[in-house]
Amino acid sequence: MILSQTLGAPSRALAAIAVIGLFGLAAGAAQAQTNVTIYGRVDAGVDFQTNVALKDASGNPTGQTGSKLAASGNQWGTSMIGFKGSEDLGGGLSAFFLLESGFDATNGSTNGSALFNRRSYVGLNGSAGSIKFGKNLFIVNDVWNLDPTGQQFMSTQNLVKGRNWPGANNVIEYQTPTWGGFNATVQTSLGEQAGSTKNGRKDGISLLYTTGGLELRAIYDVIRDANGRYTDVYTASKDLIVGGTYTADQLKLFAGYENVSAPDTAAATDPDKINHYWIGANYAVTPALALIGAAFHAKLNHDAGSASLFMVGANYNLSKRTLLYAAVGTMRNKGNADFGTEFDSPLPGHAQNGGYAGISHSF
Repeated sequence: MILSQTLGAPSRALAAIAVIGLFGLAAGAAQAQTNVTIYGRVDAGVDFQTNVALKDASGNPTGQTGSKLAASGNQWGTSMIGFKGSEDLGGGLSAFFLLESGFDATNGSTNGSALFNRRSYVGLNGSAGSIKFGKNLFIVNDVWNLDPTGQQFMSTQNLVKGRNWPGANNVIEYQTPTWGGFNATVQTSLGEQAGSTKNGRKDGISLLYTTGGLELRAIYDVIRDANGRYTDVYTASKDLIVGGTYTADQLKLFAGYENVSAPDTAAATDPDKINHYWIGANYAVTPALALIGAAFHAKLNHDAGSASLFMVGANYNLSKRTLLYAAVGTMRNKGNADFGTEFDSPLPGHAQNGGYAGISHSF
């Protein structure tokens, strides 16, 4: 873990060991009152992409393409380590906390400079619902529940360039109890800028209804830039997602729609709207083996083009904790669209194929 940019490698290692040791001591001292769990996941494998747009030493496009073979980290799911705990306060009320940091297993680097770069919050849970304060994934990440791949790297994120993946700082979040299958979550991420309550703020609501094998979900969120405006569809915009899943025996079906808009986009040639659709299915061939298939399509305005992503994959559980996975996909860009199957994009209007395989172990 990177605790400070100024620490050398030996110091960082010792500091990380000290942090983990302190959590161990705290857990031992509080056994009678608080349940504390250390958990995590390590995910890594191999990755391949075709038609990657090449760049020169200055980072400028050369107009040429090439294939890329690389080690993969987090393609199936984020590698992470975390600490969570709860305390029964009596009368149906409990306190809880969670601290979680993501990392790349291929090189050991953390996903950001913060010690706990994914989540760090504390809260209360009771008959009236739960409330939490701190850092969390932004509420749009609830699209995970509508994603046929479970938000792998080829998933609902590709055609919005990660718009539904961000984290959120300075969070206040409330979740209702579940009444008759209905549940709601409201979240705000404060911008904390003097003189404005909107600049840099994120807000969202996620609504869920379940009955039998049917699950319906609606998510609406806004991400404002530092001036409180919606200036980029991928980073500062309004986002509406609706969709559902239906489970029947070994088969689970998925369908979703997403509309992203950035009405304050400055350049008239830049897209300020995306319409994104997807369908997919999971099929449990055996208790250990699951097959995945999904199709995604997005249309951008202002002649920015359109794209379709098609993927198939498989998950095989060697045990309750160890998983083998593989996925292949193809991205078909039209017009000026340059969406990629993963990290590296092709030239505008060009197709790209990709795939990855790896192992994930949870603890």
